[in-house]
Amino acid sequence: MSYSKESMKPFSLLFAALTLPGIAAAQTKVTHAPFGKTPSGSPVEVYTLADSSLSVRIISFGAHIISIQAPDRAGKVADVVLGYNTLDGYLADNKTYMGSVPGRYANRIAKGTFALDGHTYHLPLNDKGNTLHGGLVGFDRLVWNGSIVDNGVELTVVSPDGDQGFPGKLTAHVRYTLVGSKLRIDYSATTDKPTVVNLTNHTYFNLAGSGNILNHVLTIDADRLTPVDATLIPTGNLTPVSGTPFDFRKSMRIGARIQAANEQLKFAGGYDHNFVLNHPGDLTHPKVVLSDPSSGRTLMVYTSQPGVQFYSGNFLDGSFKGRSGTIYSKYAGLCLETQHYPDSPNHPAFPTTTLLPGSTYRTTTIFEFGTTK
Repeated sequence: MSYSKESMKPFSLLFAALTLPGIAAAQTKVTHAPFGKTPSGSPVEVYTLADSSLSVRIISFGAHIISIQAPDRAGKVADVVLGYNTLDGYLADNKTYMGSVPGRYANRIAKGTFALDGHTYHLPLNDKGNTLHGGLVGFDRLVWNGSIVDNGVELTVVSPDGDQGFPGKLTAHVRYTLVGSKLRIDYSATTDKPTVVNLTNHTYFNLAGSGNILNHVLTIDADRLTPVDATLIPTGNLTPVSGTPFDFRKSMRIGARIQAANEQLKFAGGYDHNFVLNHPGDLTHPKVVLSDPSSGRTLMVYTSQPGVQFYSGNFLDGSFKGRSGTIYSKYAGLCLETQHYPDSPNHPAFPTTTLLPGSTYRTTTIFEFGTTK
């Protein structure tokens, strides 16, 4: 792939302004401990990945990221993701998908229906007459099997043929590894029948560690997005972001245009849209850069996926209390869900999400943390 100097200019300027911790020579320390049991009695483990610059906690229930401790420009450490202190918090929250790996199809499938190899499949409807994040009991509600690996943990779940209406026995793996300032997530899956799969991570970031994310500054390397209808299903078009509140090709404060008179923003109550990333498949340049001016913390997102769902936490309504009793209200956190496009099984022109027996689904996303002065 080739990159013009002009197309990469905004990201080159951002690179120059960031201070990124060096890669630690020592191996990341990985530990695990009990984190409670589900109502059915299944034990849940918490895995802690600790490096000199970051500490990340992951639980086997839903493969949730429950904590990322990161320093600000002055070295003060705070948790930069939303989450709960105990398993009970995650068991009670069946709405936000906070920190989880939803599946087997993350995001939406229109009317819970798709056709594959001459068969029509029907899934549970759980979002305005559509299927969201895999159905009523998606991967976010399952206990995954964990195994410690170098610098991290690999979590595995097996979804039987017919689970939530999806065809094929699917075996999915998510490997979290931490080295220096980079948290890497490698996804893989295999099937014994033709199926569809789309895995992502649904962590809510707040680089300030408190308050809302409206003053965060965002850059997304995307010239187009997939516009949606009133139920947030893609229309099938790819429309330019130029001249709209969705143009984040140059750094922009998230709150600057979130209340603009725009039909797409009205449908979602803010941002909840898939951006069509430029240079898909390339992991050498960040696709997203997020920064918080107050703390100086930054986050760069690298991904092999063709899209990213930028969700500004519009549906957080104060129903759930997180760590230290914090009430998670609208805009308390934002998600950067690297993914294939929503409803791809019903849009042949979108990059395919079909997985066939004998093939392996593989994607990678890297979250790199740093600071600005």
